[in-house]
Amino acid sequence: MEAGIELTGTEVKSIRQGRVNLKDAWCSIDNGEIFVKGMHISPYDHGNLFNRDPLRVRRLLLHRREIMRLLGVVKQDGYSLIPLSLYFKGSMVKIQVGVCKGKKLYDKRQDMASRDAKRTIDRALKSRNRA
Repeated sequence: MEAGIELTGTEVKSIRQGRVNLKDAWCSIDNGEIFVKGMHISPYDHGNLFNRDPLRVRRLLLHRREIMRLLGVVKQDGYSLIPLSLYFKGSMVKIQVGVCKGKKLYDKRQDMASRDAKRTIDRALKSRNRA
């Protein structure tokens, strides 16, 4: 789902420079409003006193019925709202929010085992090619 985001001028300038990190960001719904937390927007170089806290909580701009629909989905077990991408649409900054489900413990173990197996195969092939 596409949403607008409430930002200050120096944050928009910093985003235009590509100095934003969504890696640890997540969204939460509080009192009928949706907020993005953990999103890091680096301070603008020439912003001086107008720069805000890089990790501050930012409000997303959605209609009430869209927020309520997302709230209904998130209340299900294991679902969370994650910001997927941040982009410009004209002069406006938009954020794409997705409903995601976390991995189960057995999925994580399976991925770790397949990664280890691939790593040992790559090592064996690399040492074989050297000889």
